[in-house]
Amino acid sequence: MSNRYAVVLAAGQGTRMKSKLHKVLHPLCGKPMVQHVLDTLAEVQVHDVVVVVGHEAEAVKSALGDGITYAMQAEQLGTAHAVQQALPHLQDKRGTTLILYGDVPLLTSDTLTQLIDCHIEQQAAATVLTAVLPDPTGYGRIIRNETGEVLRIVEHKDASEAERAVQEVNTGIYCFDNEKMWKALSQVDNDNVQGEYYLTDCIEILRKAGEKVSAFVMSDPEESNGVNDRVQLSQAEASMRRRICERHMRNGVTITDPDHTYIDADVKIGPDTVIHPGTYLRGRTVIGADCVIGPQADLTDMVIADKVAVSYTVAVGSEIEAEAVIGPFAYIRPGSHIGTSVKIGDFVELKNAKVGAGSKIPHLSYIGDAEIGQGVNIGCGTVTVNFDGAQKHKTIVDDHSFIGCNANLVAPVRVGKHAYVAAGSTINQDVPDEALAIARERQVNKLGYANKLPRKQGKKQ
Repeated sequence: MSNRYAVVLAAGQGTRMKSKLHKVLHPLCGKPMVQHVLDTLAEVQVHDVVVVVGHEAEAVKSALGDGITYAMQAEQLGTAHAVQQALPHLQDKRGTTLILYGDVPLLTSDTLTQLIDCHIEQQAAATVLTAVLPDPTGYGRIIRNETGEVLRIVEHKDASEAERAVQEVNTGIYCFDNEKMWKALSQVDNDNVQGEYYLTDCIEILRKAGEKVSAFVMSDPEESNGVNDRVQLSQAEASMRRRICERHMRNGVTITDPDHTYIDADVKIGPDTVIHPGTYLRGRTVIGADCVIGPQADLTDMVIADKVAVSYTVAVGSEIEAEAVIGPFAYIRPGSHIGTSVKIGDFVELKNAKVGAGSKIPHLSYIGDAEIGQGVNIGCGTVTVNFDGAQKHKTIVDDHSFIGCNANLVAPVRVGKHAYVAAGSTINQDVPDEALAIARERQVNKLGYANKLPRKQGKKQ
C-alpha cells in the first residue's frame, strides 16, 4: 500500500452559521463535525494528516488535541492557498494525498477507499471525487474525453448549454500524487474576479502538462454534502443519525422508531437490545445485550451490562450491572455504580452512590455520597443528608438492612448489617448490626384541641 496523506481544510470563518463557535466545531451526533472527518481518515489508514486552521485556530486546536499536525492560513485566499500551507509538512514525501474539508462530515471510509484505489489503479496525477445529481445547477461540471479522462471542470456560470446538461459534478474532494500536486500548486495564480487561488486550477495545469486526470463517481451523493448553515447542520445530523441507527439494527439491535431515536456516533450496543422512541444515547455510552432502553431514556457516558431495563430516566457517567431495573423517572448522576438486580424506581436520585446487588430504592428518595450494601431496602422518602454547607459526607448502609419511609440519614453515619431504621427517623449516630434505630418524637394527641382553633369559612359551626 502506497503512503497516504491528507490535508483537511478548516480555516474559514463560516459566517452563515451565525455563531461564536467555529463552524467545524459544531457538534454532529456527539462530536465536532471535523472530528468525523478525522475519524474517517483513520479508518482508511492515512499516515499523516495536516489540518489547515485560520479563523479561531486555537479553539480548533484545543478541540482536536495535540496528536495532529496543524498548518496556519492567516489569510483566507482560496482553496489552493489553503493547501499550500501544508507544504512544509508534506512537500518531500511520496505517495497519495487526499484533499477534503472539515465541514463535509458524511464521507465514509468506503468511499474514500474506493477513491484512493481508483486513483492508484488509473496511475493518475489527480482523481476527482464526483457525484451524479438530478439537478446539478450551481455545481462545477466534469467534462470527460472519450476514454473517460477528465478534460476540465467547468463552473456552472461559465458552462455552455451542452456542458450544463452534464449531471456529473465536482464535489471538491481530490486525490493527488503528492509530488505532482505541489508542482501544480506552484503554478496556480489568482487572476480571477475574486483574486483567490483555486484548487480546481490544478486540474487544468496537470492536463496541460500531459498528466492523467481521472474521476471516481461516488455511489451516494449525500456523502459530499457540506455544512454551511444551521439548516444544513440539521440535515447532516438527520442523515448521520439514520446511518447510525441502520448500523446498529444490522448488528442485531431493535430500534422500534429510528426517526425518534438519537444515538451518538461512538455509542456501542449489544445484540437483542431494544431501543424505544425518545431515547438519547450520548457520548461513549456502552450498552450490553438483551437490554430494554426507553422510552424516553437520556443516557450519557454510561456503561450498562446485559439484561438491564431503563425507562424515562436521565443517567450520566455511571455504571449499571446486569439485570438492574431503572425508572421510570429516575436520575442517575455521575459517579454512581448500580449492582446486579438492583431496582431504582420512580423519582429516585443517585449521586456518587454505590448500590449493592439486589438492593431496592423503589421511589422518592435521594441517595448521595453513599454506599448501600447488598439486599438493602430503602423506604420511600429516604434522604442521605450529605452536605453540611461546607463539605460532603458519606453514608454507609451495610448488607440486608431495612430503612423505613421518610428517614433522614445524617452523614457521616453508618447503619450496620441486618439493622432496621424506623420510619420517620432522623439518624445522626451509627446504628449497630441487627439493631432497631428509632429517632423521632413520641406522638402526643391533644383531645378537643381542634375546637379552640379558628374555623374556616363554610365549615360546620
